[in-house]
Amino acid sequence: MANTKKNVAIIVGSIRKDSLNRKLANALISMAPDSLKLDIVEIANLPLFSQDFEADPPKEVRDFKQRIETADAVLFITPEYNRSVPGALKNAIDVGSRPYGQSAWGGKPAAIISLSPGAIGGFGANHHLRQSLVFLDMPVLQQPEAYIGSASSLFDDKGGIANASTNGFMQKFLQAFSDWIDKTAAK
Repeated sequence: MANTKKNVAIIVGSIRKDSLNRKLANALISMAPDSLKLDIVEIANLPLFSQDFEADPPKEVRDFKQRIETADAVLFITPEYNRSVPGALKNAIDVGSRPYGQSAWGGKPAAIISLSPGAIGGFGANHHLRQSLVFLDMPVLQQPEAYIGSASSLFDDKGGIANASTNGFMQKFLQAFSDWIDKTAAK
């Protein structure tokens, strides 16, 4: 995979139209290295997981799982809600993992960025999500860790990352993720 463009599904944990997490996802799409093609996979239209629809999943579930299955890797960008991940993100994880034995997530290299207006940058959400991804058999990028605080002042008026230091960190993060995908992707 080292010489090909890797398709990365971005899962944005916040479903708010103007969320800071979505702004970061869009900024990362525009600054991705040539080795990565980043695309947001929407989660807002997914029905709440129910084992009742496993035998005949709704179209939204089938489409979502297909997008994850065809991705080379997954980048999660999430806020923190009550020291954990938002309900919509947890639902997407559950929907993509079922029925048992047919998880769309298994073996996909992953990375997590938590973003928050607060000072600790969504630390709780980041680590709760890591715990779920281990269970889903997703090798998660360990370093660099990405906890982005003070997010309300992160963006310029064009949606780019205003702070040069954060911009440089995000470029290094994306390159490390690209390298991680090469190292861990199922052959």
